[in-house]
Amino acid sequence: MTTRRALLAATAAALPLSAARAQRAWPERPIRMLVGYAPGGGVDIVARLLAEPLRAALGQPVLVENRPGAGAMIAAQAVARGADDGHTLLMAAAGEIAVNPSLFKQRMTYDPARELQGVALVAAIPNVIVAHPSVPARSPAELLAYARANPGKLSFASAGIGNPQHLAGEMLNRMAGTDILHVPYRGSAPALTDVAAGRVTLNFSSLGAALPLIRDGRLHAIAVTSRERMPQLPEVPALAETPGLESYELVNWFGLFAPAAMPAANVERLHATVAAALRDRDMASKLAEQGGLIRPMSAAEFRSFVGEETRKFARIVEEADIRPEG
Repeated sequence: MTTRRALLAATAAALPLSAARAQRAWPERPIRMLVGYAPGGGVDIVARLLAEPLRAALGQPVLVENRPGAGAMIAAQAVARGADDGHTLLMAAAGEIAVNPSLFKQRMTYDPARELQGVALVAAIPNVIVAHPSVPARSPAELLAYARANPGKLSFASAGIGNPQHLAGEMLNRMAGTDILHVPYRGSAPALTDVAAGRVTLNFSSLGAALPLIRDGRLHAIAVTSRERMPQLPEVPALAETPGLESYELVNWFGLFAPAAMPAANVERLHATVAAALRDRDMASKLAEQGGLIRPMSAAEFRSFVGEETRKFARIVEEADIRPEG
């Protein structure tokens, strides 16, 4: 009996140590970071920027795997329905996490709120409102005045129905009482090209894509959609600086997600690793080149942020009666 008690006591004492060793063992093999977009796009670039510091800190290769299609939902579903051990992660944009649940209610094959958990916000990606030089407006106030005096005369191009560019324009229409026509394209590049050519008057563009056209005078930058000004365009105001639009903010964002059942200790370690990478000046500079803003927040704060964004996008989709193509 004494021997049996001693054995049980020794086993119980060893359990916390074994659990700690199991936690420290993660990751035990290479990590796959899925991206729901083709190589060379913004999400893919940011994923590859982050892969190297994660590899260095975690001691395992981090392999970026592109699985484009279905509005990035193929990749998101693969992570949501995959193993919960944290060896398959998702680098996602706002669309497949916070927009699609309201835009594709009947088509969603995964539940981001229930099957995925946010690990870290990597970058907020504001849009810059750019106009063809023929538009007689150089400031947000002038743009709104012209739009109100000329209903239906202005149009804005976007990368497609329901993407953050489209939602940014619809949010402006709702808050400012304007009637700027939405013209959807299949991709951001042709949308911006047609604005530069004068076939459409406005675009809510990513900064990285628009900056060369702004600098050579082919487009005028009127405002940014973040609450703060962008360091690359310090003279360009935020829409929120305009009277009546103080609460306006709509940005795209890129974040790292894991399966919902990934152990909390591993999530915290991964979050801390990402946060350390984002504090590196070289990383911050490279993200800035993509038009990204770093907004430090804990994993819990990021999950709260995602919830708020999901509700914001749902309101815009409902109020503007946005319906997907097909």
